[in-house]
Amino acid sequence: MLNQDLIRQRLSQRARELVPILRERALSAAQAGQLPEETLKDFHDAGFFRILQPARWEGYELEPKDFFDVQMTLAEGCMSSAWVLGVVAIHNWQLALFDDRAAQDVWGSDSSVLISSSYMPVGKVERVEGGFRLSGRWGFSSGSKHCDWAFLGALVPPEEAGGAPDYRTFLVPRSDYQILDNWNVMGLEATGSHDVLVENAFVPEYRIHRALDGFMQNSPGNAVNTAPLFRLPFGQIFVRAVSSSAIGALQGAVDQFVEHNRARVGVNDGRKMVQDPAAQSALANAMVCVDECKTVLHRNFALMLERARKGEPLSMPERVKMRYDSALVADKCAKAAGDLMFNSGASTIFRSHPINRAFRDIHTGRAHVANSPAKYAWNLGGVSMGQDSSDFFL
Repeated sequence: MLNQDLIRQRLSQRARELVPILRERALSAAQAGQLPEETLKDFHDAGFFRILQPARWEGYELEPKDFFDVQMTLAEGCMSSAWVLGVVAIHNWQLALFDDRAAQDVWGSDSSVLISSSYMPVGKVERVEGGFRLSGRWGFSSGSKHCDWAFLGALVPPEEAGGAPDYRTFLVPRSDYQILDNWNVMGLEATGSHDVLVENAFVPEYRIHRALDGFMQNSPGNAVNTAPLFRLPFGQIFVRAVSSSAIGALQGAVDQFVEHNRARVGVNDGRKMVQDPAAQSALANAMVCVDECKTVLHRNFALMLERARKGEPLSMPERVKMRYDSALVADKCAKAAGDLMFNSGASTIFRSHPINRAFRDIHTGRAHVANSPAKYAWNLGGVSMGQDSSDFFL
């Protein structure tokens, strides 16, 4: 039996040790458009990809808090690195929801194999004997060049006329898709979030996961992966993978702001920055933003786990509120990072400046569809006044 407390301590310590190393690698990683192999090795060696992986596949089966704390810490050094870890390692959790034969296909000979994804519902599917034929082009598959499999989204047409389409995730091996190198962006440059192309690949029924099963917290994989961890709603887990690195990146910007401005004197007016009310306010607000975002994340996952352990479902209003909580993170962090940058002097306009990098990375992460808060605010307001939820990725 693994001593989970010791594992937590080791993971936390190693993540903290890697922060300055990732910061040093950030520029070269951005220029290469992907994480260096040294970083992938560091993450594998540290066991970061195993934090939420099933124990029966050599994973640690820790809590979401443990995983996202590691992700946020790493983002203090390089948000791209933390983003890739967040998105890719979450797939080790999602694979546990599939029929167990899917996990055997992926991890049967090597439990360290990684999965990328693009959940865009753009796949074209055809029902065939034993499964489906899948074709399409998906965008934004972060870390795709480091992975041997991919989760790809598609709407499956109803079997009977008048029925509703069924959103599903298809698990496809690297031999069945091409990676189209088209990642040329302003931030998160090292995530290598390329397009993926599939042409008429056969996907057996057991390598498909229904979103409805994830929503109902009753997936095929629960037959063998019985821990409460795997009874959490998929929609609540994945969205945090693409929002939480912004919290760590903002904390990194806070640290750099203090270091940059502690002794800085304005060259035009000779004023000490530590006495500038605007700079003081920007720093204070950013610090509070980090604290608030972490506190809400930890609170929400504590409640989710408590309910899962008791076998009690979350209510729809609770799910909708948690979904909005996650969508707010990148927006809040982007505004705070902007205030830090604009109160740090002209030197921060250089792309090499760490506050500039945090600014660009957080704003790029804010562009993810899951991090656009408006529609989730409308949904929360509507549900709170008695309307049905317009969102079921919860």
